[in-house]
Amino acid sequence: MSQPPDDNDELERALRRMEGEFGPRRPREGAEGPGQPGPGPTYGDARPIPTPRVRAQGLPSTRPRAVWAILWAIGLIYVVSCLLSGSLVQPDLPVLILLGAKENTLIAAGDYWRLISATFLHANLIHIFFNGYALFALGPESERIYGTGRFLALYFLAGLGGSVASYLFSPAPSVGASGAIFGLIGGLGIFYYLSRQALGEFGRAQTQSMAAIAMVNLIIGFASAGVIDNWGHLGGLLAGVVAGAALAPRLSVIPDLYPPVIARRFLPWGWAAVLALALILIALVVLLPGAA
Repeated sequence: MSQPPDDNDELERALRRMEGEFGPRRPREGAEGPGQPGPGPTYGDARPIPTPRVRAQGLPSTRPRAVWAILWAIGLIYVVSCLLSGSLVQPDLPVLILLGAKENTLIAAGDYWRLISATFLHANLIHIFFNGYALFALGPESERIYGTGRFLALYFLAGLGGSVASYLFSPAPSVGASGAIFGLIGGLGIFYYLSRQALGEFGRAQTQSMAAIAMVNLIIGFASAGVIDNWGHLGGLLAGVVAGAALAPRLSVIPDLYPPVIARRFLPWGWAAVLALALILIALVVLLPGAA
């Protein structure tokens, strides 16, 4: 009959394998005191196995305050447009244009502010419901990943990109936050794509999910020509991908720690790239005529 395995030998071999793969464990910072764990068990050559210090170097813990502020603003502006129109179901087009809808002739005459104000207006109750739900679903995740400042830059640049594309290629008046929301899809997709090695299968699955969401909604939009501002959606998506590539945090695994720690860094030229994108979008509106 064989002898049962020695638990200490099994533990020693397991620890050696982990040290060989991930490197030595780092000691806990600070002096040892009452109630604090000391060095871990010893093995082999009697070197201590220090207790690792777990650090939060992954995603930021930002609370999604900006998302809620935007949702409240969209809701209040919709109520105002309904009160001015005398209908809670569908605001009148003249009221929407008065409040800042995208209208090509007025933008060409100098009302450039409409490129942003149009993203806070909605055509009817169904329109605001679906856009509000999409922002509620995608916004908090985006703000936590990017941080509040970068989230706002991503959101408004995507909204601007959607309005510029609509101005250049669609003559019809347009309202809605859809372009900005498509930008969030693009921003999340590019973040997960850039972080696919650090996040593993989860990152790859999320990248595929965002790509599928974008494709399905674009197909639905182009199948409903004349009802949905497809150019606004496409422009917002592209602007979101570009802005997201500049602003998204880069995640990497620190190899000399066990358990592994994910570190987060931002590109040093990210804000400069975002400013360049904004200037290019504005120049397109100023220099090119809108769709007739």
